[in-house]
Amino acid sequence: MSSDSGPLQVEQRASLREYNSFGLPAVAHTLVHLRSAADVHRVVDHPVYGRAPKLVLGGGSNIVLTRDVASVVLRVEILGRRLVREQADAWIVEAGAGESWHGLVAWTLEQGWPGLENLALIPGTVGAAPVQNIGAYGIELQDRFDSLDAVDLVTGRKVTLGAAECRFGYRDSVFKQAGFGGLAGKSVITQVRVRLPRPWQPVLGYLDLARKVAETGKPAPDARTIFDWVCAIRRAKLPDPALLGNAGSFFKNPVVTPEQCRDIIGRDPGVVSYRMPDGSIKLAAGWLIDACGWKGKSVGRAGVHDKQALVLVNRGGASGAEVVTLARAIQESVYGRFGIRLEPEPVIV
Repeated sequence: MSSDSGPLQVEQRASLREYNSFGLPAVAHTLVHLRSAADVHRVVDHPVYGRAPKLVLGGGSNIVLTRDVASVVLRVEILGRRLVREQADAWIVEAGAGESWHGLVAWTLEQGWPGLENLALIPGTVGAAPVQNIGAYGIELQDRFDSLDAVDLVTGRKVTLGAAECRFGYRDSVFKQAGFGGLAGKSVITQVRVRLPRPWQPVLGYLDLARKVAETGKPAPDARTIFDWVCAIRRAKLPDPALLGNAGSFFKNPVVTPEQCRDIIGRDPGVVSYRMPDGSIKLAAGWLIDACGWKGKSVGRAGVHDKQALVLVNRGGASGAEVVTLARAIQESVYGRFGIRLEPEPVIV
């Protein structure tokens, strides 16, 4: 993992445009680059930064900046990847919180440790993955999670959390929860460990992957093939943030009761839905937004992607306020037609 030596790297009046995938303009009064867990301790012990409000920033792929940031911005850049141990039933792999998530997925496959392939090409860092409990194509991080290390921003104490303590939910975790026992804004994740089960089993239940199986005539694809399929599917649907600013899926897929779903199907038989293990129904937020006529539309310089209505984009020079205005208009439109309140995935600052 990263070296613990050297002083803190700090910038004053630093632009955050390159540090958020929407490419939104904002300035951090103070930006601290965290290269190691020791850097987090240095921040906690600092006479000024230690007491100041803080904003933790990873890859910036899950944030909408609407203003300049007076808080001390902590940009997590802790690197390193290693096999912790090999067990009969799993490989345990550790990565620094500043590593690229997709880079970790590709690297584990190259090492012969499959299991993350369904989560390929999700933007952001390894440290952000448990915060959001990222998920795609039938797998969530919690399905492959072992444990993580974090540093308490008040006490400087290092803690190791397992899955139960992380309180994983749908695009949720203890790191997004502000209530009793919640850790929102209270800690910095430094390392994450994933558990890759042996023997490996493909996860192909998701509709897009089932279609790939049918199209290719490969009923038993290997992990590399699934990785390639997922990358191709995502690239066809989702814009590259380097070319068109965005934060990936902007809204969570709403979960409703079977009764609510039947009511919606009665009015809109084409609604896309998925039954959850607990009997509830997950509706495709992108379908709801598209049904309200938003695909390809814009508000100012913020717009809805013309291929995937779940993705809001910066068409060039958009402000955070324009993105939020567009998001609220979509929420009102979907609620007016379906009686469902869409919840944003990104953190709005």
